[in-house]
Amino acid sequence: MNTATVTERRRQKGRFARRYFRYLPLYLMMVPGMIYLLVNNYIPMTGIIIAFKQVNFRIGILKSPFIGLKNFEFLFRGDAWLITRNTIGYNLVFIIITPIIAISIAILLNELTKKGLKQFYQTVILVPYLISIVVVSYLVYALLSTENGFLNNTILPLFGIKEKIGWYSSPQYWPFILVLTQVWKGFGYSTIIYFATVVGIDQSYYEAASIDGATRWEKVKHVTLPCLKSTVITLTLLSIGRMFYSDFGLFYQVPMNSGPLLDVTNTIDTYVYRGLMQNNNIGMSSAAGVFQSVVGFILVLTANAIVNKVSREDALF
Repeated sequence: MNTATVTERRRQKGRFARRYFRYLPLYLMMVPGMIYLLVNNYIPMTGIIIAFKQVNFRIGILKSPFIGLKNFEFLFRGDAWLITRNTIGYNLVFIIITPIIAISIAILLNELTKKGLKQFYQTVILVPYLISIVVVSYLVYALLSTENGFLNNTILPLFGIKEKIGWYSSPQYWPFILVLTQVWKGFGYSTIIYFATVVGIDQSYYEAASIDGATRWEKVKHVTLPCLKSTVITLTLLSIGRMFYSDFGLFYQVPMNSGPLLDVTNTIDTYVYRGLMQNNNIGMSSAAGVFQSVVGFILVLTANAIVNKVSREDALF
């Protein structure tokens, strides 16, 4: 090996060392986040093996007998069609309705000129999202209670309806009640995200539209909505990934676990919880989680592939 080659290698090592030490503070700052990600997200994934075992805590999880896919069977028998229909159906409605309302309110907020008033409305619409679902369930109960509910005792008599409605034994009303409750509670968070995007739109676009004589609606249609496209697609893809999940509190706590409402409130999560409470089989619960994660992952990949074909720059990856 000649002297020139040795010298060049030393130079390369020196450049690498200088670059390494230059970014060393950034690497050190990254360490806590990587440790958190490892401990909170990756190490717990080893618990997937529970889904394929008949867990016996006396001998431990690793020594428990392997039973293959038997833990998954309870998801595909009995009420399988019902819980799948409810889970997917409600999520589809939420995915469609919530963005429409959130985008509309975000655009209206952007039209406000007074800063104090704008901040006040932002706070007000975010409050429901911060309220515990347990509190929400009792607010709903205060409205719908058969004997003392606000609707039965105040609102319905105004329309000449004297007969009290047993809301918690009438399943036909609950698809609308659950959708309204979820939209009321969740639209504030989405609104803030969309509002942040609207605020970040370059004002020169609106100025150019004004010069061309565009009305306020035309500005929204041709400037605001196209600029929101990437945010809408990203949030929709994330929602699709959780298509087989449901808000446990919304479907269990809000209906007060009422038996007559199971046909319209029973989802995969509540079904698994009831099965776990009755059978005390943690393997079934773990199997449901694995099933939801795998299906959600496939749905995200599929939806992202479709977006990639239509508009590559708006895809997640």
